[in-house]
Formats: sequence, structure tokens, C-alpha cells
Amino acid sequence: MNLRGSVETALPSLHTQRSFAGVAIDSRLVQTGDLFVALPGEQVDGHQFVGDALRRGAFGVIVRRDWAAEHLQTLDQSVAVIADSDSLSLLPPDQPIVFAVADPLLTLQQLSTIHRQRMSAEVIGITGSVGKTSTKEVAAAVLRQGFKTLYSGKSYNNEIGVPLTLLRLEPEHEIAVIEMGTYGPGEIRLLCELARPRYAIVTNVGVSHLERMKTPDTVAIAKREIVESLPADGVAILNIDDHRVRDMINHTQARPFLYGLNPEADLWADAIESRGLSGIAFTVHYGSESRRLETPLLGKHAVYIALPSIAMGLLKGLSWDQIAAGLCDVAAQSRIVVVPGPHGATILDDTYNASPASCRAALDLLAQVPGRRTAVFGDMAELGPIEESGHREVGHAAAEVVDRLVVVGDKARWIGEAAQEGPRVPEVFFLRSNAEAADLLRPLLSAEDVVLVKGARVAQTEEIVNALRVGERVR
Repeated sequence: MNLRGSVETALPSLHTQRSFAGVAIDSRLVQTGDLFVALPGEQVDGHQFVGDALRRGAFGVIVRRDWAAEHLQTLDQSVAVIADSDSLSLLPPDQPIVFAVADPLLTLQQLSTIHRQRMSAEVIGITGSVGKTSTKEVAAAVLRQGFKTLYSGKSYNNEIGVPLTLLRLEPEHEIAVIEMGTYGPGEIRLLCELARPRYAIVTNVGVSHLERMKTPDTVAIAKREIVESLPADGVAILNIDDHRVRDMINHTQARPFLYGLNPEADLWADAIESRGLSGIAFTVHYGSESRRLETPLLGKHAVYIALPSIAMGLLKGLSWDQIAAGLCDVAAQSRIVVVPGPHGATILDDTYNASPASCRAALDLLAQVPGRRTAVFGDMAELGPIEESGHREVGHAAAEVVDRLVVVGDKARWIGEAAQEGPRVPEVFFLRSNAEAADLLRPLLSAEDVVLVKGARVAQTEEIVNALRVGERVR
């Protein structure tokens, strides 16, 4: 990666001919030649690790001016100088530089914007309450069958992650698939200003982040910023089966492309067949064409992940064979990971996050897998006014599916209580910690058991999976 021109433009006071290999915000990930950006974090401030970044080989660091004024003397002057020094042009090419700026995050964003403008790749932005990360990964799997494709890693979907993804763009990239998240109005608009997407996918509008945005309508207003930001020659790929997403047609100058299970959509599916842990098959219809497709994505609900990915393939001119190959190239991308458990049991690791909708979808998958079914749920987060009712909704759904239910945490207790209210009551265990859950389950499991584990990130239910697993992932 050569960021020379981008750095010169973003920091015009610097008359430097420096090139940087990459950009890092975690000093532990710095490689020789990188530019380290010191950002404040939830737990620590990146400024505390400027020295570590330089020791690891950073050729430059971006820091706040006030920090530089106070702490520069603590750095070894043989390895760093202030960037606006009159003698900058006289420095040897391997002399690390300290760039002192008013706002390192703003500078990172400016740098990414300029770098993106220098690249020719078309950007696809993806947002939604549920499924945006999986859709990003599957869309990238499809598109890379015909194009050099970059996609955002992990959940790099915010004001920091999107710039870092854009800075990974190389001249050979033809497409970039970027996830865009939000906690409130204005955030997706900012991400679109940075990335300038031509295509946008909106998966759904649900109850995620109600703690901050209060109502689904407020969530929809925040999510629709992605289609409001599209150019006139862009395409808004929208879920016709979600009325709040469908309404976004009225808020964009771009061409709408609708997908879903409704035959009125531009691209729609029917005859959805679950093959348990082998994936799903379905028939997709596009104009006068129909095609039977399959994918290792788990659960019938995964058709809503496949459809917008197929739409992008069609819009970019891929053949049906290329699209089919992409859909089969996503086993490693499936959000639910299958791992071996004690005594031959099967564990479905869906611990990435949790909302009422994603919990119901996971239970639908569990219902399609033969065996004795156990569900383990931790707390869900950011449900705001539906905190109790959202958990109880999951409990009622679980009672229809599972033979054994384990709930961990104060909020998850509502799941267990609701599961005991209906005509079909599973065995329910109320526990306080993930360690207790693993200890409870380990001696109870056998080869006939299938265990779903799910919870919000803050619940750290992956600890249960890690305690129970006895080998590497199956798929």
C-alpha cells in the first residue's frame, strides 16, 4: 500500500515524500513501515502506546497536538520528530515522524476519503438491524467470482472501521463491500461521505439499538441515510418483505431493486428447503429466469442473506454459474459455526450477537436439526423499552423447539420464565455465570445432543463454547 499522495493531501503542511505500508490503530498490530493513529478507546487511549508503535517499526504516528506538546520529550528524539519541523525535508527516509494534529480521528477519516478518491473501485454499502455482517461476507464471496473484491473485516462498520477498510484499497480492486452500522442519526451519512457507495443493501429494520433510538421508526430513519446518500446512477437493493425498508424507495434518487419472498420483487425466492447442518436450497426467480440454488448457509432465514448477494452478482453481470459458485464458497462465512462438543455432541456457536429476531432465526435452524435440542441464551443488550418483552418473546419461541433450556444472566432469566408459561415446557436451568453453564452441560451431553449457544457480545457466551469444545470447527 502506498499512501504517499493521500498523506500529502490530508496533511498539506507536510512537505514529505514518505510512503507508508499501512495504517494501524492498535500498536500490537503495527508492522514495519506503518502509520500509527493514536485514538482514544473505551478502555485505553492509543496515545499511551505511541512509543510501542515506534519500537515495532512505525514510520509515522498521528497524535493530538496537546499530547505532543506535553509528552514529546518522553519520546526518544532519535526516532521521532514533530512533523512541521523546518528540517523535515532533511530527515533520512527511515526517520519516523510524529504528525501532531487537532483531531487524529478526523485526520484518519480525511486520509481515507482522499485515498478512496484516488481509487476506482465501486463501493457497496450494507446496513440493517440483523444480517448485515453475513450479507457483507456472502456478497463478497459472490462478487469475487468475477472481480477483485475487498471487503471490510470483522465488524469494521463505524467511523473508525470504515476508514481503515478504505485505506486497504489498492488500484487493482474493482469492488469494495463495506458494512455500515449506526447508533443514531447522522452516522451512516458520515460513512457514506467517506466511502461514496454506488450500491446500497438494506437487510431489515428491527429492534436492535432501541436503547438508544427508542423506536423502529427512528432506526429506519437512521438506516435510510445509506439510500439517501446514493447518486442518481446508483442502485438501492431493498428487502420488499420489510415495510420500513420497502418505504425507503421514497427516500432515494437511486434505482430501487427489490428482493424477498414476495413475487412482486425484482428478485424473489420460493421452495426453500432446509438441509439441516448442510445448508439450504431454494428456487430464485429473476424476470423470466428461474434457478435452483444451494448454499451451506444455515437455516431457512439465510435466504435473506443469499438474495441481496445474488442481486449484486446479477447487477454486476455475473453468470448464474458464477453466482452459484459464490454461494457455495461461504462455509467459512456462516455466522453460526458448528463445533464438536463433549461425548460426540454438536454445538452451534452463534455467540456473535443477539436480538429477538436473530434468536428466533437460530431457533428455527435448531428445529430443523434432528436430535435432542438444547438452547443456551445469555442476556440480550440495547433493547430499550422492549427489554423484558424481547427476552420473553425468545422464551416463548424456545419452548416450542428445545428439550432443554439454559439461561445465564439477569435479563436472560425472562427467557426461562417465559418458556415455562406455555403448554410445552422444556427443562429449564437458571444460572449466574458462563462457567456454571459449561459445568452443567458437560456431563449431560451425548452424541444425540445439539446445543445452540447465543447471547449479546457483552454476555461473552463464547466462553461456554470454548469450555465445551473438544476439537476444531466442523464447518
